[in-house]
Amino acid sequence: MMSTVIETVQLRKNYGNHEAVKGLNLSVPEGSVCAFLGQNGAGKSSTIKMLLGMIHPTSGSGTIFGHRIDRESESLLIRQRVAYVAEDKRLYDYMSVEQIIRFTRSFFPRWNATLEKNLLQRFELPKARKVRQLSKGMRTKLALLLGFCRGCELLILDEPTEGLDPVAIEEVLQIVVSLASEGTTIFFSSHQIAEVEQVADRVLMIDRGLLVLDSTMDQVKEEYRHIQAVFPEPVEERDFRVPGIEKVRTNGRTVSLLASHNIDSIVEHVRMLRAGSIDVLPTSLKEVFLEKVTARSGHASL
Repeated sequence: MMSTVIETVQLRKNYGNHEAVKGLNLSVPEGSVCAFLGQNGAGKSSTIKMLLGMIHPTSGSGTIFGHRIDRESESLLIRQRVAYVAEDKRLYDYMSVEQIIRFTRSFFPRWNATLEKNLLQRFELPKARKVRQLSKGMRTKLALLLGFCRGCELLILDEPTEGLDPVAIEEVLQIVVSLASEGTTIFFSSHQIAEVEQVADRVLMIDRGLLVLDSTMDQVKEEYRHIQAVFPEPVEERDFRVPGIEKVRTNGRTVSLLASHNIDSIVEHVRMLRAGSIDVLPTSLKEVFLEKVTARSGHASL
């Protein structure tokens, strides 16, 4: 059985009267590529900062590799096994590319020198140039190199491809998959749904501090369906209280359902309501995201 690298139990974070994270229960299996999705302000960054010991939970608990995230003595043990690349990609501007690589390398005994050499070439990073002189895309590549090469067991990435062109994005995604194949667990936050579908094998979705989806990508692809039906007379949402129906949208005689499982029983129920036509359609992760989030908040940021 696959062990769990990240686990939280009723994790909460309040900022004054604002509850950013509301009793979050999540787990990330060892060796997985796990996407962490949500709108801006959904609670993703607060969750990541709690996991890394950067802020303390208001209540609840969490562990990484079995170490408590709210204990300072165990936070050091976590950081020895985890690499984190933040969304803002903060770096020492006064150093050159070569200097910051050498400086970072000195802290990590398991530093992957072979990967460092490979990424310097693939990313075309100018070793003599000062960090402050780098473009946004180059800064992102440098920050990713510093994270990828640490020889860590868990890699936490916050918007890892922001500012990159399509060619560089594809390279980064290939590296992520390669690291995962070698046993590194990847936990990454992203707004780029197409990238998530390309590399993730598990997806966690958070909205307003609550976990609204915990599924493998295979389950999303194989089990989630849109069911569209047209009825001879208008129907109401309460007519569709059937296990497996996640969301219901009605527009007069037309009904659109998002179903996560129990498809055959749902279709049979729709038939019993005398639908004139029924279409069962596959759905994408983006559509699931929009249904899960838009239905709660009225809009979604991708």
